[in-house]
Amino acid sequence: MAVSRVPLIAGNWKMNLDHLQAIAFVQKLAWSLADAKHDFAAVEVAVFPPFTDLRSVQTLVAADKLPLAYGGQDLSAQDSGAYTGEIPGGFLKQLDCGYVIIGHSERRTMHAETDEVVAAKVQAALRHDLVPIICVGETAEDLEEHGPSAVPVAQLKAALAGVSSAADIVVAYEPVWAIGSGQAATPEQAEQVAAALRATLAETLGEDVAAKTRILYGGSVKAANIAGFMREPNVDGALVGGASLDIDEFSSIARFQKHVGV
Repeated sequence: MAVSRVPLIAGNWKMNLDHLQAIAFVQKLAWSLADAKHDFAAVEVAVFPPFTDLRSVQTLVAADKLPLAYGGQDLSAQDSGAYTGEIPGGFLKQLDCGYVIIGHSERRTMHAETDEVVAAKVQAALRHDLVPIICVGETAEDLEEHGPSAVPVAQLKAALAGVSSAADIVVAYEPVWAIGSGQAATPEQAEQVAAALRATLAETLGEDVAAKTRILYGGSVKAANIAGFMREPNVDGALVGGASLDIDEFSSIARFQKHVGV
């Protein structure tokens, strides 16, 4: 874990928790981390609620001055128009979102999002000063056919089409075969792919961007295994799914420094 990159622990709630539940959850999460004397300057914590929760989360974070970041789970490649059900980046920015998840494996699989769609959404995020968390990852079949890192690297290269070296981005490696399975990748597997992704960033956007860009691991992340991932030099945080809905578990993940002894 590079000292110059502030680790990011991001909780993707997916389609869980309504706006009232979101208010209670964020309050309890902030209290839990404060009680544990969590160093918010040393580890950034972000939550990604459903769209209908974002206004409530914004109001709470602003009113109580909570040191938590938040963002959208997706956005439209378009900025406005006849796109029923879509949410443009400008709307997220008006809600003070800092981040947006793009290219999650569930979007790629369930909504047939191609590399081209992901690239267009990355551009949309950047147009509205949102930091895209670009998700890349391979299925078990991809892994067997192409080996480790080939598919994630290809996805990242496609997502970076047109991205300038001035852009602020985050990359999340989420092996599809690990998501929701309870069987995470090993820290060594995560590091191998993260190192390849960082090399791709250096090749496409330059060494400086590669050095400052945070690369997260996502896929069955738990308090019991986060320390192993965070000991790896190219893993700078985690994109947490199911475990982010359990306050005690997610708080413990955010306090990974107590486990790794740093």
